[in-house]
Amino acid sequence: MMTTRQPGLTVLLMVLLLVGCTGAPRGIEPVRGFDAERYLGTWYEIARLDHAFERGLVQVSATYGQRDDGGIDVLNRGYDPVKSVWKEARGRAYFIEDPGVASLKVSFFGPFFGGYHVFALDPQYGWALVSGPTRGYFWILARQPELPEEVLSALLAKAETAGFETAALIFPGGH
Repeated sequence: MMTTRQPGLTVLLMVLLLVGCTGAPRGIEPVRGFDAERYLGTWYEIARLDHAFERGLVQVSATYGQRDDGGIDVLNRGYDPVKSVWKEARGRAYFIEDPGVASLKVSFFGPFFGGYHVFALDPQYGWALVSGPTRGYFWILARQPELPEEVLSALLAKAETAGFETAALIFPGGH
């Protein structure tokens, strides 16, 4: 039996869900002095924490492009070796505050946004450490499909220090 209070509670929960999923985890500081123009283009997924939306995919990449409305187009692509098919997801991203701070909200599903926070970035924009709204979402991205072992080791140490479960990382490779 539905009461008149339930629709209001549902709307409130939806608003909290939409607003609450974009912030960075406690202690994660997005990069300042971020240059979106330099970040545009293709990035390869070096490592990630497992999630249903990427489960089983290899050769994963993300391509970012400028939108007419000031946002960023997102194209995530990965190969499903079990089904022998490429999968794609298109989305859009917008800066949460200042475009000079690498903290964005990204949507692949209508009005639902999730946080995307670059908290470590190579000065040459060759690699990035990215967090979602919680420490359960984490990616190591690079401009090349592979990173030198010493660079990857340093990034893994940085991620572990930031509180990410590096032992659970998936390395999708295969580019």
